[in-house]
Amino acid sequence: MTRPAPRPQESVWDYPRPPALRQDDRRVRVECRGEAVADSTRALRVLETSHPPVFYVPAADVRTDLLRPAPGRTWCEWKGEARYWDLVVDDEVRAQAAWSYAQPSSGYAALAGHFAFYPERVDGCTVAGEPVRAQEGDFYGGWITREIQGPFKGAPGTRSW
Repeated sequence: MTRPAPRPQESVWDYPRPPALRQDDRRVRVECRGEAVADSTRALRVLETSHPPVFYVPAADVRTDLLRPAPGRTWCEWKGEARYWDLVVDDEVRAQAAWSYAQPSSGYAALAGHFAFYPERVDGCTVAGEPVRAQEGDFYGGWITREIQGPFKGAPGTRSW
């Protein structure tokens, strides 16, 4: 089997502000305790200056039966109000492992009906078979693959960049 050609390098400092929304046909997979929580070739990627991409997976490709509404909401100046979801597998709860936008702001309407996952709160995330490295910090949830170049916002001392 031939491997796909390597993707070109992307610097997060070339990503726009406000963020861009792009379709991505690579296979995106999220796993927890041996379960495929999400598996899709129809993900959307949000690209924002200084942040690794965040992948949003359509609900039809997510084991939504494993998600439970979690307390807390946050506000994104671009996308609107985010709600959080606990991931429950075999009675183990991964608190606020996912988030979604039920009614995203205009320009981001395509995110409705999609879920994003924090890589550090599940057992593994991959993009086209490549394991993802989590963005530092506990807020942004970006997915770092070998083509993504930083420095990245999220580590201690970078929140006000």
